[in-house]
Amino acid sequence: MRGAARYGIEHELALLYPDGSLADFAVLTHDAVAAIVDELPDFPDGQRDLRIGDAGIRRKHWYAEGYERLGDDGELARFDPKGIEIRTAVHDSAAAAGAALTAAASRLAEVARRHGLRPVAVGHHPLRSSYRLDPPPNAHERALMASSPEERTAPLHMVTWGPDLNLSFPGAGTDPAVLADAAAKLTHYSPYLVPWSFSSPFRDGRPWGGLSARTFRRTGLRPAALAYLEPGAPLLPTDPSLVRHAGIPGEIGRIEFKAFDAVPVIEGEEPAAGCGTGLPGALLSLLTGLLRDGTLPGRRRTPDPAAHRRSALLGWTDAAVRAGSRAVLAAAETALRAEPDHAGGLALLRERLERRDTPAARMLDRYRSGGGIAGVAP
Repeated sequence: MRGAARYGIEHELALLYPDGSLADFAVLTHDAVAAIVDELPDFPDGQRDLRIGDAGIRRKHWYAEGYERLGDDGELARFDPKGIEIRTAVHDSAAAAGAALTAAASRLAEVARRHGLRPVAVGHHPLRSSYRLDPPPNAHERALMASSPEERTAPLHMVTWGPDLNLSFPGAGTDPAVLADAAAKLTHYSPYLVPWSFSSPFRDGRPWGGLSARTFRRTGLRPAALAYLEPGAPLLPTDPSLVRHAGIPGEIGRIEFKAFDAVPVIEGEEPAAGCGTGLPGALLSLLTGLLRDGTLPGRRRTPDPAAHRRSALLGWTDAAVRAGSRAVLAAAETALRAEPDHAGGLALLRERLERRDTPAARMLDRYRSGGGIAGVAP
């Protein structure tokens, strides 16, 4: 992909109560989340490239994230929240998108604190492995769930958190084949991209044996990457989807990477000391370099479940996973040699890789030292 790139970030966060327990869909109400969002400012000029949605929940840069239960008439009947999502406007650099996210996350943390809640970046629910639709889906909801692979597996997202990192290259055009190829490249190399973000070493109240329960459970059922095409463009029949039609004009040409675990943006979101910040912008640089690279040949229309599970279980302790991560990082560094604005982010990723340093590893170290599990009250 050539030409100037544009960037946006969507950042999902879980919420903790003062006692350290997770404020999840079983106890958290939409009103409680709405009270936080209501205190946050409107940014009407920043909404040109952002979708609001039929229910009107996504009317700000912060909104309640969760599951919409619909009535027989298709109208919103109930909203079960799993946390709060932040989304930035579209920016002309990865650094600017990262800075906008940091500012929004800091403001959210300040307001949430007044409501007795703290945002935290974890990839998988530390206690629950499923979200049960109660009551069971009605006819309208069943029809919606049958409309796409993503709608069918939507309940799974209620026990996971992760960012959507969005890139577009306006000068490269909107050819569906080019966009699908970009998404297929990210999908192929996803098992080697995701370890930088791993933040879900706990499940069902204990270590599950790996580093990313989110990756292990959902990648393959849900997309690693999506490309957004002009309405009316032909769609590839894949399960999960690789391409979909844009819902608003600002989405046309967008390439969205969806497979990372949630990563901290500000220090207060850290699930364990030392996880560090700056990862979202660095990962945007990595994706940019991988899409600019012309040497790596791999393409997949659907994620490789076995490769993702190996990566989720072993991370960089596995020589093949480590080699794959080194290869994508080296390709990105070479492709971005003439774009020095990306150098700092890529250096951060190289340092993390060489030290095999992930949020999940730090969370496990904290647990083994008696520090407990983020989201589980002591």
